[in-house]
Amino acid sequence: MTSLSTQHSALSTQKTSHCPLCGGDKTSGKTTMTVELGYGIVVIRDVPATVCTLCGADWIDDAIAGKIENIVEEARKKHSQMEVISLKAS
Repeated sequence: MTSLSTQHSALSTQKTSHCPLCGGDKTSGKTTMTVELGYGIVVIRDVPATVCTLCGADWIDDAIAGKIENIVEEARKKHSQMEVISLKAS
């Protein structure tokens, strides 16, 4: 399976209402993920995430990470140079 090389990390098992990075409040929201393939890039918009209202750090859960891995694998098979997808449409 591909590992996502993004600035995003998976939602930890310890769920808190405060950001571990800055202490801001965490809330449900959306984010954009980008994955560099070496020969191209995949951009996935409208990704459900937990987002810090202060610093903007975001976390995705395992089910969403699995969907993103599938999208990236499909782009890799097509050898896409640029692919932009909305998760809500996939």
